[in-house]
Amino acid sequence: MNDAAIRQLAQQAGIAVDWIDAESRPRQVAVPSLVRLLEALGLPCAGADDLRESSERLKRMTASPPLVTATTGAPTRIAPDDEKVPAELVLEDGWRKALILRDGIAPPIATPGYHKLRYGEREITLAVAPPRCVTLADIGENRRLWGIGVQLYSLRRAGDFGIGDTTGLRALGAAAGSSGADAIAVSPTHSLFPFDPSRYGPYSPSNRLFLNPLLADPADALGAERVAMAAGSAKIADRPLIDWKEAAHAKFGLLRRLYDDFALRDLASTTALAAEFRTFVREAGAALHRHAQFEAQAAPGPAPLDYFLFLQWIADASFARAQSDLRAGGMCLGIVSDLAIGLDPEGSQVGADPAQFLAGLSIGAPPDAFNPKGQDWGLTSFSPQALVAGGFEPFIATLRAALRHAGGVRIDHAMGLMRLWLVPNGALPIDGAYLSYPMDDLMRLLALESHRHHAPVIGEDLGTVPAGFRARCRALGMAGMDVLWFARDGAGFLEPARWRDDAIATTSTHDLPTVAGWWQGADLELRRGLGTVKQGDVEEREHDRAALWQAFTDAGVATGTRPPADGSAAAVDAAVAFVAMTPSPLALVPLEDMIGTAEQPNLPGTINEHPNWRRRFSQPADKLLQEPAAVRRLGLLRQARP
Repeated sequence: MNDAAIRQLAQQAGIAVDWIDAESRPRQVAVPSLVRLLEALGLPCAGADDLRESSERLKRMTASPPLVTATTGAPTRIAPDDEKVPAELVLEDGWRKALILRDGIAPPIATPGYHKLRYGEREITLAVAPPRCVTLADIGENRRLWGIGVQLYSLRRAGDFGIGDTTGLRALGAAAGSSGADAIAVSPTHSLFPFDPSRYGPYSPSNRLFLNPLLADPADALGAERVAMAAGSAKIADRPLIDWKEAAHAKFGLLRRLYDDFALRDLASTTALAAEFRTFVREAGAALHRHAQFEAQAAPGPAPLDYFLFLQWIADASFARAQSDLRAGGMCLGIVSDLAIGLDPEGSQVGADPAQFLAGLSIGAPPDAFNPKGQDWGLTSFSPQALVAGGFEPFIATLRAALRHAGGVRIDHAMGLMRLWLVPNGALPIDGAYLSYPMDDLMRLLALESHRHHAPVIGEDLGTVPAGFRARCRALGMAGMDVLWFARDGAGFLEPARWRDDAIATTSTHDLPTVAGWWQGADLELRRGLGTVKQGDVEEREHDRAALWQAFTDAGVATGTRPPADGSAAAVDAAVAFVAMTPSPLALVPLEDMIGTAEQPNLPGTINEHPNWRRRFSQPADKLLQEPAAVRRLGLLRQARP
């Protein structure tokens, strides 16, 4: 086996043979790992013939892409260095212009859009993007905005069948909007697995093109009277933790009864409501039919295809109304959606077109201080070679789905636009490697879709960030994320003025302790039960409490003696005010911190040891922000960000 040739092929395929670990040490991927990665990418390398054919295959896949990205006002390489090639440009609106490709380069084009370029025997799509995304500053007209982050399932209202839904979201949004909020950021609402309610993690979706109908209120499409009749006397126990099996069974039971009634009363006689349904199905196209067919085949019993189309119609109507109501209530963003980094490889989106995705590889992370063994997330993502060869169609469709009923989007693990750490199935995370993605193209498409939807883009840039990545994001106008726990200056905390002015500012995230939980040490107690608390962690937390309170005092958001560990309310107040003072264009406070709860939504690295993605708030959604602590914190946000 020719190790040098294998490394050369790996580099041609975009695999980083050499990389830098979390401690800034140079590392090299072992040849056996490279072989497994290449074979998983469909590039055999067992001998000289395999190596030669795999190299030629890579060249063929990217030689004549059906879509080329460009930036407005900049020349773009289209073809090989032919001296002069006559061409015709057809803009999206049908306007035509003759031009000349000189040395394979198209002259600058001023109009953004997906245009057609014809030359020789070829026609390609020319995706011309503005230089940057619509920014939060553009939307807010340079006001410093604020909003609330929420796990949608955690909201509560009468008749929600045990799972928070878009009507609860509208109620929370109305209360927040009347106080001056401009955004409600939600965790992913992607379609999951309706017949396997144990797979309820929002970041492991079946399909990112469609929605989770469990989060929808069918009254938005069918009216409250029909829903009440179908619900009858059915009830579900009021629990602080969602029993996903019980709640999903009850909610899907309601939705099936509603579908049966709809099929009898509407589809059979072609009512106006049936016409709306058919229009939705027609416009959603083949992707929706493939998704519905996948779910119908996975159903444990017979179910008509129209039922699964009906579920997506209901969900689409609910999220459309939620966004419309939030915007009508005065929010300049409304919903900020969350685009998960990957997909469950057994889900409908991968099943519909497996060639577009990585097979035999899982997204993860290399070892670092927090995870010394590395991580394997069990998710797949787009194949970079297939993206280029397919004209980026699945990436564009995924962006459009995320922005369909949202005023902005957060991209989970945004470094995936540049590279992903991939682990061969069955291997250890340390045996993985970084695979590069066509970042220039992906960023131009992000900018183009951002403008078409008039929506800013937020990139979650936490963890191991490649050199130069944040500078690229800043130039693109994609906001980053600054989190209180990571905004450090050595042993202390950064003062608000030193936080980034091109990143959202937040007290915490779903994977991290709430402010109350951190102050109380609740997260340390959780980790102690798991055996992951290291020697010195408790003492370090005590030091960090003192450092954080000093930062609060220096910033003028706290006075007096530092409260004890069990006196977290003053610390939460100060944290909210502290984050609100930053130059960030958008301050986001998780609802858990608005209320002051100690429990975090998710504890990474656990399955049954912690009630991940199950906690519900005890008060109805429309009452949550009326609690005294929440009222106090709303006032702090309004004062800092009028």
